[in-house]
Amino acid sequence: MEAEPLNPLASRAQSQHEALRRWLNTAPGRYLLAWEQQCMDLAVPDLFGFHALQLGLPELDALRMNRMPHRWCASDEPLDLHSAGRRAAVVTLHCESDALPFANASLDLVVLPHALELASDPHRTLREVERVLVPEGRVVILGFNPWSLWALRQRLGRWRRRLGSRAPLFLPPSGEPIGYWRLRDWLRLLSFEVEAGRFGCFAPPLWRRRWLQRFAWMEDRGDRWWPVFGAVYLVVAVKRVRGMRLVGLARRERVKASTAPAVVANKEGLEVE
Repeated sequence: MEAEPLNPLASRAQSQHEALRRWLNTAPGRYLLAWEQQCMDLAVPDLFGFHALQLGLPELDALRMNRMPHRWCASDEPLDLHSAGRRAAVVTLHCESDALPFANASLDLVVLPHALELASDPHRTLREVERVLVPEGRVVILGFNPWSLWALRQRLGRWRRRLGSRAPLFLPPSGEPIGYWRLRDWLRLLSFEVEAGRFGCFAPPLWRRRWLQRFAWMEDRGDRWWPVFGAVYLVVAVKRVRGMRLVGLARRERVKASTAPAVVANKEGLEVE
């Protein structure tokens, strides 16, 4: 019997995942992964609920500092969390990013580390995330910045390849990067409200680890002086539902002052109204 032909979209997604995995073992890949791990460790500890999901990139232990009792790590390819160095107690799922096996409004937190860039339809993936999130649930998104020095070197590498050069590309071929402000527009259309956002990895696009370490001082100064030129960004957004009020989190209305007449003592010690 002849083997059935592979789905072109599935084979393309698999090759992109493999390319990203190989790139994460390079010096700039480890540099980026360390920054993303540090940001996730600061972003998720205070996000409370019961159910959390990480979609893709098992090399990043995004939920290790989160305290939700039920945590999943999902991908469109089989996962081996032990080989990825994961320490958090999570359940692995094999599913498509635009067809999550969860009921409507059932998750409190969804983390998307470069999942939109690897998705065949990022709009559909984001709509699926909106579907499974509860009202006031959070989504945390990591993505490459198309206006950084790293992305500029990537475009120069592609231009040189069109001229016949065999020089390797600096970034993995993980689809089209989604700009920070473009992503905010997508979130706004889906009734998300952006709570926080930041950029990172301001070092120049260099291959050697020691040169990246020499430019480590640019992280603090870059975040202050040229924040939008970081190689990667992080966005935290909350799902808002109009007309819905969470009783447990609602502020109590102030109790109105009593209408009883005030009692004042005069100089003779007599009480008057």
